[in-house]
Amino acid sequence: MRNVMKGFLCCVVKAVPLYFLTLLPLNTSAQVGEYRTDFAIGVNGGYVLSNVAFVPKVPQSMFGGVTGGISARYTCEKYFSSICAVTAEVNYAQIGWKENILTMNDQPVPLHTDPSQNLSFSRKMTYVQVPLLARLGWGRERNGFQGFIHLGPQIGFYLNDKTESNFDVRDPAFNPNISEQGYFGPEYQYANVRANHVVAQDTMAVENKFDYGIAVGAGVEYSNPHLGHFVIEGRYYYGLGNIYGSTKRDYFGRSNFGNIVIKCTYLFDIIKTKNSKIK
Repeated sequence: MRNVMKGFLCCVVKAVPLYFLTLLPLNTSAQVGEYRTDFAIGVNGGYVLSNVAFVPKVPQSMFGGVTGGISARYTCEKYFSSICAVTAEVNYAQIGWKENILTMNDQPVPLHTDPSQNLSFSRKMTYVQVPLLARLGWGRERNGFQGFIHLGPQIGFYLNDKTESNFDVRDPAFNPNISEQGYFGPEYQYANVRANHVVAQDTMAVENKFDYGIAVGAGVEYSNPHLGHFVIEGRYYYGLGNIYGSTKRDYFGRSNFGNIVIKCTYLFDIIKTKNSKIK
């Protein structure tokens, strides 16, 4: 199965340069299909900004957390100037959401029991994330700089979560408890204060512990034949799964993650193609 997946992804990363190859003059004589068997492993770490796209909408700012893990890369071929590879990672990631609880005038909502504080709520969720990415690079392979792009699927496994808040939405003073007729609960203190009254997400447990989606990234790598490979990358992940149920019976029609990641990676070579012409 591993070899099948590796071959499939290599075919994917070859597809783009092959398409452009068909547009070139027929007298082009550059080498095509210079095979590689480079394998490198290492570690990565960075910072991730995340939110959850809720429907009904929940106003948010980006939640910040750390991410880090192990990386592996297999370089399989070079087509003209395009270096084709597959990157796999297993990462620990702190993601979640941070709510913007605002008034009708877009101002923070003061706590009714202590006006010196504003209502705040955030939820940190810990995941193991596993991206498997096709990679195209342009530049030096062994000694110098190389730019690259990443594209591929990512899966995630929920571990735990932690809530930070200065109020308890289960308290009737903070829970709108809207009736079928559209009336707020009699003890609710923020009916004419909060601009958004969606609070169900504050107490709901994660229903779908398996996450999946698409990741895309771009970055720069510096390689040294003696020191290894130093990589900096920006990456975006769009979740295709929901953390809560999304049927007609469920409260949320959508609750998928969006992640922006800035990360650094260090790789060292385990296997290198024996070819003195590779620069």
